[in-house]
Amino acid sequence: MSYCFDTEKVTAELIGWVKNYFDETASPDTKAVIGISGGKDSSVAAAVCVKALGRDRVVGVLMPKGEQPDIDCSLLLVDTLGIENYTVNIGSAYTALTEELEKQLPLNSQAVINTPPRLRMATLYAVAAAVGGRVINTCNLSEDWVGYSTKFGDSAGDVSPLSSLTVTEILQIGDYLGLPPQLVHKTPIDGLCGKTDEENLGFTYAELDRYIRGLTDLSDKPELKEKIDRMHRNNLHKLQLMPQFKVEF
Repeated sequence: MSYCFDTEKVTAELIGWVKNYFDETASPDTKAVIGISGGKDSSVAAAVCVKALGRDRVVGVLMPKGEQPDIDCSLLLVDTLGIENYTVNIGSAYTALTEELEKQLPLNSQAVINTPPRLRMATLYAVAAAVGGRVINTCNLSEDWVGYSTKFGDSAGDVSPLSSLTVTEILQIGDYLGLPPQLVHKTPIDGLCGKTDEENLGFTYAELDRYIRGLTDLSDKPELKEKIDRMHRNNLHKLQLMPQFKVEF
């Protein structure tokens, strides 16, 4: 397979694609609403939207759950881009919801882990409704490939500019756009158990990206290949439309 990633060309096409999407489907004052974590994906997505729409049409939403040790990264991004932003702390909402749930049944780790991303998505849609905007999904191809996202949480949105780009490619775009290196190359951490995303996955994004792009078949690492393939199969439901019963007449 031939693979060559032209960062300059793809970045220009990406910016043009976002601009065309808003031109063709929204009004001239519709805003792009983005959840700002201060990591590579939200940084690149926000920067692309600023290039495509102008900073006055991009709204960043910071959503800590209680205290967020790396909130300074989120603040650095919105300051760097000069975009309108709001901070909505979901901590009290999370506590109230989980306390009510626990009155009825014990919560397992899946419920604990996936509830905050879903609360954040509800928050983004509330802000989008209030300002007249569309929610920008910030998922990338690498994480989508192995299901490293929350269904109806960070995997939701109205438009997804980064979902066909690997982590490796997004890092290149972030550098090309001149974003602060500490944001583009910030080590992703789940914020729950203190492990990095790569530690949780059990492989590096570089390994995954090379496999996705056909630069390796992982024949020298059959167990890793099977793990990635299994994760991809098991998580396809996050990427596909909801199955529907269709009545026949």
